[in-house]
Amino acid sequence: MDKIELKPGYSTVEIPGKCIKCLAEQEYGNCLRELLKGEEGKKELEGRFEALISLLTSPELVKLRDESEKHLADGKEVKLTIHLSEGQPRYELKTD
Repeated sequence: MDKIELKPGYSTVEIPGKCIKCLAEQEYGNCLRELLKGEEGKKELEGRFEALISLLTSPELVKLRDESEKHLADGKEVKLTIHLSEGQPRYELKTD
């Protein structure tokens, strides 16, 4: 399975942003719709779906969201990468 990258954005009056949780929920919904359609490449889609569920149910989500919002408030770009290797999710938060 490829990695999943979520790039949250800071909300201002002019620019609407989304937090990591909102982006993960959006991607989760997209994966669910594709799975229900019965599209080809289902195995990879199932892996993405499981990785997103693991993030959304993880106690680490609050910490990752708080940390990303702190960096966004400082004007930095943030990217969360979700890796699912050997059934164990790994989350990597990077800033630029």
